[in-house]
Amino acid sequence: MSSPYDPHNRHNQYDPYNSREPHDPYDRFRPPPPASASPPPSYATYPWQPPVPPEPPAPPRHLTSDHPPLGHHSDLRILRGAYRWQRRVATLTALGYFTLFLILSAFAPGFMTGTITDGLPAGLVLALLQLPVTWLAIALYEHTARNYVDPIADRIRKEAALDARREAERRAGR
Repeated sequence: MSSPYDPHNRHNQYDPYNSREPHDPYDRFRPPPPASASPPPSYATYPWQPPVPPEPPAPPRHLTSDHPPLGHHSDLRILRGAYRWQRRVATLTALGYFTLFLILSAFAPGFMTGTITDGLPAGLVLALLQLPVTWLAIALYEHTARNYVDPIADRIRKEAALDARREAERRAGR
């Protein structure tokens, strides 16, 4: 029988480079796994500890109203869609123009350095047009808000007020 320290034994269990099972050389640098955390005791373990606060009471259960709420889910879905459309229109207006400007600057330098009138390069004109395009994006944002998003939000607000009034009447009628 060979000794575990035998240098001629090809499978020395104490040699990390010649072991039968895989060995991680960084195991000794890793922290030990955390011990399972036990819940704190329900009593004071030391006399100077404050008493354990009692469990909060369960929230009261609400009774369902006679009238179900007016179409909240579909209205909110419509409002989210309108708001999403509003953001996309304004963002794509401003970013689309800026992206077009960058693409022309990178791939059409002859066009961007070409003069329009009296030595005014096209690149400068397109760069100066970014400010009015940004104003246009803001105007489109306000226009879509005024014509599409605000009416839906007003309708939802009125329905919520009607639901609140019905709930108050129901509670007062008990």
